[in-house]
Amino acid sequence: MQTLKAFRGSLAVTIITLALVGILSGSIALVFTAAVLAILEVTLSFDNAVVNAKYLKKMSPLWQRLFLTVGILIAVFGMRLVFPIVIVALTANLGLAEVVDLALNDSETYAEELEEAKSSIYSFGGVFLLMIFLDWLFEEKEVKWLVPLESRLERLGKLDQLSIFIAGILVLIASAVVEQEEAKTVLFSGLIGLVTYLGVAGLDSFFEQEDEDESLPAQVGGAGAAAATVGKAGFATFLYLEVLDASFSFDGVIGAFAISTNVLVIAAGLGIGAVFVRSMTVYLVRQGTLAEYRYLEHGAHWAIGALAIILLIELHYEIPEVVTGLLGLAFILAAYTSSVLANRRERETPGGSGDKDIPSNEPAPV
Repeated sequence: MQTLKAFRGSLAVTIITLALVGILSGSIALVFTAAVLAILEVTLSFDNAVVNAKYLKKMSPLWQRLFLTVGILIAVFGMRLVFPIVIVALTANLGLAEVVDLALNDSETYAEELEEAKSSIYSFGGVFLLMIFLDWLFEEKEVKWLVPLESRLERLGKLDQLSIFIAGILVLIASAVVEQEEAKTVLFSGLIGLVTYLGVAGLDSFFEQEDEDESLPAQVGGAGAAAATVGKAGFATFLYLEVLDASFSFDGVIGAFAISTNVLVIAAGLGIGAVFVRSMTVYLVRQGTLAEYRYLEHGAHWAIGALAIILLIELHYEIPEVVTGLLGLAFILAAYTSSVLANRRERETPGGSGDKDIPSNEPAPV
């Protein structure tokens, strides 16, 4: 019943959206296509939901609601419909009205133009996701999954700016292997991805620290000051999650044109998927899943790292969408299985400690 409650909104959106696709197009085939795209989006984005849950549980109830309402509109209409149009307009030197006309009336040409913009999209998204993975990889963790490897990488993380150094090297390598006319685009877009990550992650850390520093005066002076600082920190985390979602959506938007060239059907299918990802995020937070399955966060970050590398590789080589999806799913399933086995071992150990050594991840209200 709890599971059904968490996903009833997504199910309602799915039914209404697919019904509209059928009514407007008069084609059962397009309804089926939109459903397939939605399933692919959900399959490819489970790691996104896990990482979203990690940040969502520390947000105030107000910002959680904004993420699940305003954030949905940004994810569905902004990142999966408007953003690709803006990218094509910038890279093809066309006006927005021209690109919209292409998208609606000449979808094959629009798909070709979007494919031409792949270098900038993949370089930006690859570097942003890579920085998320590397910063997590090198930070100290109370719970470790791949203990020998993660322990050694934590020691390496004591080198200042190691994540930036590695990301920079990989972007240079990527720009060296692409066609000469694409090299500058890859370098510039990679730099924008790096700067964007440093900006939004820096804002998140800054406002979090400011909240901690002001928490005692806020308690003495009243609730107003506390609400203001939570608002700033919440906005920074909200912005971080929206850029993260955008980075996840890039590969799916371009890959969707291999299934359909109908822009509205693609937007409908990916939009349904985005709504389900939000519902999965809420479910994970409410159920305390990250605390119960201690390695899920690890698996999600390894999947993010794999996606980042794949995006950079795809600047030069074609990699089937199914490989990307299965690789990410494999990390999540491996982490889930490891968590179940670890919990079982603790229960079966006489006088076992249970989960008391695991950091508390109490679900936040959503």
